[in-house]
Amino acid sequence: MITRSARQTFKFPVKAAKSSLYLITAAGAATIASQNLGPPLFPISLSDDSTPLTSSSFSDSVRAGLGGIARSSRAIWTIASSVVDYKYSLHGLSQDSEEYRRVLSEVNLRSAKRILQLCEANKGFYVKAGQFVTALQRIPKEYSATLSSLQDQVFLSFDEHPIAAASIAQVHRAVLRDHQEVAVKVQYPGLKQQLKVDVATMSFLSKSVAWFFPEYRFGWLVSEFAEAIALELDFCREARNAEKTAKNFKSNMVIRIPYVFWELTTSQVLTMEFCKGSKVDDLEHMREMGINPIKVAKAVMEVFAEMIFVHGFLHGDPHPGNILVSPEGPHGFCLVLLDHGIYKELDQGFRQDYCELWKAMILLDSNKILQLGENFGVGKYSRYFPLIFTGRTIGSKSNLGRGMSAEEKQNLKQELKSLKMEDISSFMESLPPDFLTILRTDGLLRSLLSKLGASQRVRLLAYAKYALYGLSHNSNPESDNKVMMVVSRSRVSLSYFRLRFFLEVLDVLSLTEQVIRSFVKRFKQALLSAGYLVGNLLPVPTYR
Repeated sequence: MITRSARQTFKFPVKAAKSSLYLITAAGAATIASQNLGPPLFPISLSDDSTPLTSSSFSDSVRAGLGGIARSSRAIWTIASSVVDYKYSLHGLSQDSEEYRRVLSEVNLRSAKRILQLCEANKGFYVKAGQFVTALQRIPKEYSATLSSLQDQVFLSFDEHPIAAASIAQVHRAVLRDHQEVAVKVQYPGLKQQLKVDVATMSFLSKSVAWFFPEYRFGWLVSEFAEAIALELDFCREARNAEKTAKNFKSNMVIRIPYVFWELTTSQVLTMEFCKGSKVDDLEHMREMGINPIKVAKAVMEVFAEMIFVHGFLHGDPHPGNILVSPEGPHGFCLVLLDHGIYKELDQGFRQDYCELWKAMILLDSNKILQLGENFGVGKYSRYFPLIFTGRTIGSKSNLGRGMSAEEKQNLKQELKSLKMEDISSFMESLPPDFLTILRTDGLLRSLLSKLGASQRVRLLAYAKYALYGLSHNSNPESDNKVMMVVSRSRVSLSYFRLRFFLEVLDVLSLTEQVIRSFVKRFKQALLSAGYLVGNLLPVPTYR
């Protein structure tokens, strides 16, 4: 019997408690998963029309049920034994003493050995649970050293030091028993609960700001962020996103998606093929490998343009750390796309309208732009679409990617003076959710092109090309007749070349106009200079 005073003075070691908590959680999840994946304990229907249960299926059900009870009992006994060991072994010892630290290390080792025996006896999901705990950096060294042997059942080697660490997970490099190199992404514990608290705080703050300053409304931003992060925390969804993207680009040798090892993947642990490469903005490495950064920029833009306009399935976080350049592939390199947690599946109607919008912006069809603005629900603000995406005003006469004239800049400056924060808030609130993802992705791509030294014209032409492809694209291309697909693609290619020719002609005309203006200006200056000289050389007549 433990006395009241003993219960008051004893403190369970926090670090060890966390380790036990991780294992209890993982083991509990493993038990539930094994029960859900296995047959029900007594799958007997009591209705009159039920199919008779065979003796074989009944015995299998009983065996599965008894096995589940044995596994659960073994887990409960192991954890209970460890808790009792900690409680009595450390009782009465001062946490600041050397003896406490020595005894704690001994108890950690005994507990780790018990858990190792549990995982080896129960196998299956318990081994996964042990591997998950081992990958965490917040456990005592006795646990990580003892449980590391579980990695040997799956991994030939496992680097406990992460090769990458982000806000929600860290990535470890490992080698499977068949010598396949893999990247193991392990999510930090407790993030889902932390997310709820943080989002509630952000929502409260955004509402508070809107209450004091009604024209500053950021609720749309909090909602979009919360939705994106909640999806990113599910590693099984991330794995499915990766597989879908790989399927979409199966015929494209320029892009590579790491293979998913489903048998080593859960909602919080993702195991994928390890792909080598350098970050897409590492210009020095590209020069060493003889890779042209402008060609890389074009490849990146074409991949993401195809995602947006053709597939309608968009990677929403294309920052440089998520795109690698590997010195392999048909053109001397290929792109490796990582981190498939944040994706947006575009509505098909929205995708078609967005294709139409880009076609209209390229051709400066102001009436079509305003009409599509009604479809998107932004009304009068659609006049700013060309400015946002192409850097031209809706009534611009300048060519694609060439910026605005001085006169257009002056007119725009005057127009923007009339806009208030209320207009910006109303515009952002009225945008469809799909549009917000595209705006964010497009912003990241613009920044990346700038780092690679490519002009924005590369981006604009890629969007123009795939907008045309998207307009002819069937949402289920696998069901199309192959001949019709070839014919359709040929027509789109012809339309694109016509559009490209049209843009080049405009460039030539614009250049010609500039040359003529420059010539006329210089000719006038020459005439004025000649008149000045003549006036000074001729004698001035005098009148008497």
